[in-house]
Amino acid sequence: MRGLRASAVVLLMVSTALTAVSTNAGPAAPAVAGPADPEPASLVTLSVPDRAAMERLTAAGADLTERVRPQPDGSVQVDAVVTPGQLAAYRSLGASLASEAPPQARAKATAAKDRIVIERAVWFKSRDGYFLSVEASSSAGEPATLTVAWKGRRGSKGQAPMVAYVDAGAYLGHQLSTPVPAGDRPQWVTVTSAGGGQADARVKEWPDGERPDRTGRGYQKDFVTQYMPPAQLNERIKALHERYPELTELITLPYPTNGYRRHAQALIGTPPAAAIVVTSDAYGSEGGNDLAVELADPGAPGRALQVAVEGKTIAVSLATDGSGAPVSTAAEVAAAINATAGTGVKATTYRTDAGGGVMAPAPRTELSDFLSAPASVPRAPAQVLALRIGAHRDGSRTGVLAYAQEHAREWVTPLVVVEAAERLLRNHSRDKATRRLLERTDVFIVPTVNPDGANYSFYDFNSQRKNMTNHCPPQQSDPALRNTWGVDVNRNYAVGSLSDGYFGASANCQSGTYAGPAEHSEPESRNVMWLADTYDNIRFAMNVHSYGGYFMWPPGAYKLDGRVTLPRPSAEEEAYFLRSARTIEEAIAAERGTVTWPQQTGPVTDVLYSASGNSADELWYEHGVYGWDFEVGSDVWNAETGRWEGVGFQPPFEEGHAEAMEFASGLISLIGVAADYRER
Repeated sequence: MRGLRASAVVLLMVSTALTAVSTNAGPAAPAVAGPADPEPASLVTLSVPDRAAMERLTAAGADLTERVRPQPDGSVQVDAVVTPGQLAAYRSLGASLASEAPPQARAKATAAKDRIVIERAVWFKSRDGYFLSVEASSSAGEPATLTVAWKGRRGSKGQAPMVAYVDAGAYLGHQLSTPVPAGDRPQWVTVTSAGGGQADARVKEWPDGERPDRTGRGYQKDFVTQYMPPAQLNERIKALHERYPELTELITLPYPTNGYRRHAQALIGTPPAAAIVVTSDAYGSEGGNDLAVELADPGAPGRALQVAVEGKTIAVSLATDGSGAPVSTAAEVAAAINATAGTGVKATTYRTDAGGGVMAPAPRTELSDFLSAPASVPRAPAQVLALRIGAHRDGSRTGVLAYAQEHAREWVTPLVVVEAAERLLRNHSRDKATRRLLERTDVFIVPTVNPDGANYSFYDFNSQRKNMTNHCPPQQSDPALRNTWGVDVNRNYAVGSLSDGYFGASANCQSGTYAGPAEHSEPESRNVMWLADTYDNIRFAMNVHSYGGYFMWPPGAYKLDGRVTLPRPSAEEEAYFLRSARTIEEAIAAERGTVTWPQQTGPVTDVLYSASGNSADELWYEHGVYGWDFEVGSDVWNAETGRWEGVGFQPPFEEGHAEAMEFASGLISLIGVAADYRER
């Protein structure tokens, strides 16, 4: 029985009306989508009857976040990015908006006399007061109804129901749905069951790790002042290299990305039967945006379908019948365009329609790549940069890899690693503790693994999770679907992958967790693993994600049938993972009192869900690297409502800045763990 489980309840109240996410840095999605416009997407909280229903959402390709909260009635709430059309489809899988009537939870059988084991009872003090977290198990399993009561200092006391946690059909114990306010420091808990079982335990402190190294007077921090797109991130680490050449190297990773670019397209006609999609052979920035298509009525009877290239315009003269009415179908027009040399385009019918509808004349329609970034954002393959930091960069010191923004929309994550880099370099000459870190470690900072997707998130679609490489066939590649394209970089790795039969990724190219056409098909994932392959002194890695406030490590994936995980770390390795995590969490909490919940600290498969093909698993199982994941952006306690509230991918910068400060402190604490590491 494990003692580290998935997180608990928080209600993120959302409107039942789906609206565009308000933090979009580019043009807002249209309120009413036309045939070539994507549906607007919203970050909402979905409620499902149980974990099995959430697994059905995952299998259907739903774009679920890492913020998963079991509920006291057995249901589960999970934040997700959805369009109205997706929400309608997900309702058939049992999902609803959390603000609507909750789904019907499973009825519980009456539990017999049972035996209770308290796995963990801890308290923590955050900036909002004292909180209690309890995990326990019942010999009766999931049907048991457990309640925890506590007593603490100054007469404080209370009680709360516990939630059964069932994942992939396996009962993993009960827990408090979220840490509960305790008034003062809790000292003793009693867990009782409706079946008659009872257990008592003293309450321990959390995280209670080693305290951060004391920094000297004049220690500098707080260097990030805004969210930064990829170009600014690269300029930032280039500037650090120029300022501190004796302590840094700038590494250009070997695999350029696809680039912030797309082929130009136009949707002409009336979907589905009487429409064609025209796509340029060249990227829009390389001439595709200069092309246009027009469909003309020749104005005479009995004319044949003809296509001519007139400069940059593909001119289509529709066939007419004996009365002079146009009779060319969509399929015929597409075939005629494709049969004409020199058009520079390919045409298809609309999605899966056969194209039997008759095309109407259409005025000249210009093709577009639909990209909104200013011209200063290059439309070319991007070079991914890493900044290597250390006094001895010869492979003789323990290496630490910190990489961010595998998922494009996670704008806070690059700030974490840039802030940490700034602190290490700017304090080297003035702070003894910092000098020690750079004497003993070799640090590799990658601010943005996925620059193409990051640009798309900043300038076009702020909910973009994936990269910008479109592997979809023509049937899934009309312009209205452009926000669904790309590969989830953190599902594209080779260990515990979808192709190996592990759960938590999708083969559907439109899914939020699309794993790609093959393991390591994407340059983004190959770049990360190139660092581990090239620098074999790397023993630690931190993959910085958002949001939800987790601290996780392998195994990160399981096979759904039987919930068979990747091999568990040994007891000694697991203890080292946890001991190090508690030390790092102390450093996070020291910044502004944010405590990473105990039930959100542990192996990915224990505290979140299965994520097949993730990078931390490959680093651990293939390279022996202690691979951790931050999920920055811990829930914020709202004293007025008495609830924990989520912060989102792109919170107001005041909150994003605070998250960057505290998790940069955590990252520097990880570097401190590495400085003390000795090979076993």
